[in-house]
Amino acid sequence: MVRIKDPAVRARLIDRAARMLSAREPVTLRSLVAGTGVSTMAVYTYFGGMDGLWAAVRQEGFTRLAARLEEVPVAADPVRHLTGLGAAYLANALANPDLYRVMFDAGFELQDAAAADETLHHLVRAVERARSAGRFRDDVDPLELATQSWTIGHGLASLVVTGPLPREALAHGVPMLTALFTSAGDDPDRCRRSVERGWRSLTSHPLGRHG
Repeated sequence: MVRIKDPAVRARLIDRAARMLSAREPVTLRSLVAGTGVSTMAVYTYFGGMDGLWAAVRQEGFTRLAARLEEVPVAADPVRHLTGLGAAYLANALANPDLYRVMFDAGFELQDAAAADETLHHLVRAVERARSAGRFRDDVDPLELATQSWTIGHGLASLVVTGPLPREALAHGVPMLTALFTSAGDDPDRCRRSVERGWRSLTSHPLGRHG
């Protein structure tokens, strides 16, 4: 008889593995399943073994990030929308701190690199829309500006998630993004208003235990 896989069990093992790794606990088959109500065989059933588990853990981080970005409504104001994507990135990191730490660890295989790249392309498309609307100069490279925007969000997320900075430090995102987008050609006052509105959406996201 073929057992039906339970997505809840898969998610529980992924979250536990990420949490143990973040806490620098030794992760073995037995320690991973301890207290989960499943046997060590579940790791093979759902992931094909420990290597498959680690690949799934890293991929899950990007899967949840993609879901957050998809939830961001396309605003009439393209700069506000672009900022809202950055806010969603931070919200995802704060809600899933253990997975966030693993997402960018090249020591673990990534199951679908294209899916991970798509998270950046959300930002690229938003920059293209802002440029088409005349908010950014025609000579602005969408990939370059999207990468710079991501760098700001990633830096803030990393410093807050890992502890050196308090959550209040996220407010620095507003002046940094305003400066970046103004350098791309946006009007300073208009840009500031757009960024503030987009950044405000960060408080509307459920932030898990870090909220």
